Amino acid sequence: MNSTQEARPPLPPFNRETAAQKVRLAEDGWNNRDPQRVALAYTIDSQWRNRAEFPMGREQIIAFLTRKWATELEYRLIKELWAFEGNHIAVRFAYEWHNDNGEWFRSYGNENWEFDENGLMQRRYASINDLLIMESERKFHWPQGRRPDDHPGLSDLGL
Repeated sequence: MNSTQEARPPLPPFNRETAAQKVRLAEDGWNNRDPQRVALAYTIDSQWRNRAEFPMGREQIIAFLTRKWATELEYRLIKELWAFEGNHIAVRFAYEWHNDNGEWFRSYGNENWEFDENGLMQRRYASINDLLIMESERKFHWPQGRRPDDHPGLSDLGL
């Protein structure tokens, strides 16, 4: 992986506090749904696996996220720290969204992350499953954007 001079604290090696901070920063970025801004958290040559897609590098990440958020409407995400060691973090997550037909989904998944010494993510491996839900089953009701600090997390919601 090519390293860059950019720094995205907190930096590895992670402890419980800094790993949890990194997870929340990632959640906040994705909830803002700005592909250009989100891509800055990844190395220039970052490698991803997202479902059956394999974006490589920031340009492909931007294209991927642009497509994703054009079809996953009213997207709201919660991430939770699962494990960490050195420059690796594992998270579990859920997000809710609806399609053009108004069908609501809750997507569940796990991600494994690897960071360079500057705190940029150089590898992201995501496994995701979608569950069709009724609108009345939604649990993520904050206004679009960052999840409020007082909104329950995944464990609090029983997810």
